[in-house]
Amino acid sequence: MTALVIQTAFLGDVVLTTPLLTELAARHGPVDVVTTPAAASLLETHPAVRRVIPFDKRGADRGWRGTWRLARRLRAEGYPLAYLPHRSLRTAVLALIAGIPRRVGFHDGWRLFYTGVRQHPATGHAIDRLLALADATPKHQTLPTLETTLRDRAAAEAWLREAGIGERFVALAPGSIWGSKRWPHYPALAARLAQRVAVVAVGGPDDRVLGDAVLAAAPQGGHPIANACGALSLRESAALIARAGALVTNDSAPLHLAQAVGTPTVALFGPTIPEFGFGPRGPRDEALGVAGLPCRPCSRHGPMSCPLIHHRCMKELSVEEVLHAIEETGALRRRD
Repeated sequence: MTALVIQTAFLGDVVLTTPLLTELAARHGPVDVVTTPAAASLLETHPAVRRVIPFDKRGADRGWRGTWRLARRLRAEGYPLAYLPHRSLRTAVLALIAGIPRRVGFHDGWRLFYTGVRQHPATGHAIDRLLALADATPKHQTLPTLETTLRDRAAAEAWLREAGIGERFVALAPGSIWGSKRWPHYPALAARLAQRVAVVAVGGPDDRVLGDAVLAAAPQGGHPIANACGALSLRESAALIARAGALVTNDSAPLHLAQAVGTPTVALFGPTIPEFGFGPRGPRDEALGVAGLPCRPCSRHGPMSCPLIHHRCMKELSVEEVLHAIEETGALRRRD
């Protein structure tokens, strides 16, 4: 029988769970996954996934009524085994009332609701910590994986063509749901980059204004700048990022999308730090941050605004430092 994975955390956490899905599929065959509607499209094409079951915990399925409704659906499927990487009460109760006889979770979750408990490593990359749920030995620098379709890639190519973007471009992801994680110098970076290469801002509909600010920085006579924020689906955005020479991003979901499609990544960390386990780990990646600030890190996720008002952790990370890191990826070298 098919195993079930319940992962309804943030979008980036879902992407980082894909190596665990691959490991479980190697043991049990392709798994079914309960996840958020936002993440569902990313997993429905993954080779380790048989079926995706959307759970709109903040919308149509919010509250315990929605949890009970989904539990009845899961009970009817007769799953023998569930893995619970998300350490939430809702996840634990959902698996319990769904009548799944074997429920594997982490020791720092809701262990009274589990039948199997695994140690959750306190350190290391999030991918490796998630793999511990399957008692798997992490391979060196394991990366997440995503599968885009031919249609996704064609849509991304069509958008780039219409925007006048050729073969070479650098993608910028200026958004984050946590305001203090947003680096304020993306427009200045875009103006500098456009002297040498095309630039595309990427993100969701909520990032459109930030993308417009990047677009407005286009210098006269330079390479084109385009704003794709909100213009493409998630998988289409992943396909676009896959075409970029590099992605510059805050500590947010686009970082993990780039990792999953193999695009060199320059990740900018302010209130958070890579040591929390969410940094890039590809061979040409770099994580940047302002060293020596006594207030950094200030939060596991990053608050909406700087608690001390100054926001030095992001403001003092210079355009020159970021440009140098992009140079190191090779994204600005001319291709003959």
